[in-house]
Amino acid sequence: MIPRYSRPEMAAIWAPESRFRIWFEIEAHAASAMAEMGTIPKEAAETIWAKGRNATFDISRIDEIEAVTKHDVIAFLTHLAEIVGPDARFVHQGMTSSDVLDTCFNVQLVRAADILIADVDRLLTALKARAFEHKNTITIGRSHGIHAEPTTFGVKLAYAHAEFERARDRLLAARDEVATCALSGAVGTFANIDPQVEIYVAEKLGLKPEPVSTQVIPRDRHAMYFATLAVVASSIERLSVEVRHLQRTEVLEAEEFFSPGQKGSSAMPHKRNPVLTENLTGLARMVRAYALPAMENVALWHERDISHSSVERMIGPDATVTLDFALGRLAGVIEKLVVYPGTMQRNLDKLSGLHNSQRVLLALTQKGVSREDAYRLVQRNAMKTWEEGRDFLSELKGDSEVSAHLSAAELDAMFDNAYHLKHVDTIFARVFGEA
Repeated sequence: MIPRYSRPEMAAIWAPESRFRIWFEIEAHAASAMAEMGTIPKEAAETIWAKGRNATFDISRIDEIEAVTKHDVIAFLTHLAEIVGPDARFVHQGMTSSDVLDTCFNVQLVRAADILIADVDRLLTALKARAFEHKNTITIGRSHGIHAEPTTFGVKLAYAHAEFERARDRLLAARDEVATCALSGAVGTFANIDPQVEIYVAEKLGLKPEPVSTQVIPRDRHAMYFATLAVVASSIERLSVEVRHLQRTEVLEAEEFFSPGQKGSSAMPHKRNPVLTENLTGLARMVRAYALPAMENVALWHERDISHSSVERMIGPDATVTLDFALGRLAGVIEKLVVYPGTMQRNLDKLSGLHNSQRVLLALTQKGVSREDAYRLVQRNAMKTWEEGRDFLSELKGDSEVSAHLSAAELDAMFDNAYHLKHVDTIFARVFGEA
């Protein structure tokens, strides 16, 4: 985790203190279940909870033990025994390290997903507010970076809102995918631990029992989780690239908020750069990069190996912390985004009405002109605007072949921009469920 791109709540999930606390809760809940079943003394389970519940686990001591044992879970259990005393012999009964590690990892991923879902909710709120603010702010739509037909800035934000609604649904599904618990013992056969213990611990931790764990929880679950984070990151980049384009000097239809005292360049005092969305583009690349090793983790040897372990120690915190930061930053960008409707109108007018070419094309076909001939007639006049800067409407009116089918009044009517926006309400109703 890079502190520059970390926020405290998400980073805390991956802190050693949090990990050891979850490890303890797994062990203590398992002890409680075994006590209820009569497998271990009830008093032992009570002692484990009493002495461990508010204990401060000494990370340096655990590291010291691990330096000798070369085993992180054994190091923790040894330290826990120092805290609990003789009743610690009833801890970890019939369990294996993966029971603790995998269940803990899934608890952390679930908690991380909860934060990410809340992050998306904040972004959705911002997108909705700005979309309605600019519902009817007309702007040119672009394909291939070239003027196409008009849309509104609100519709641009509405598409982003719809995309992040899907992102939210995917995160919920990813959360559910990894919300499983495994306490099945060596090679997952429950030979030395009753399946009821797993059920009990899963319920206490808000998880579901893993149907077949084979000593490890299957990593296809985690592959899906990290792939979902990658898709969300790609949506972040899509919106960020749009903002970056709109802030270009030649476009300047919207720009990131530039705070008092902010500086854009060490050399050029005039610069106002889209640094936040450029940063988001880079962070999205990193989150996507974590998806591939998660997929490669799926193919473990037989019932268990640890080739996935080193990968997850990195991608677990890094992917979730980075995406959390990115979602928070993007929400801030949208909340404070500076929008320039006047520039949008000026840009729309730059090509003298060329954005109405399709409407003229269709009108000619309705008058009996073949589509091929209609396309030729419209393009012939459009190219005069492109190449010579002539007024498109005037050229159409002066073209005898066009005027033979369309009157000047009919052509004038085709250059009303309101025509392109007549279904904006329909789009908003589909996205936001409102009339």
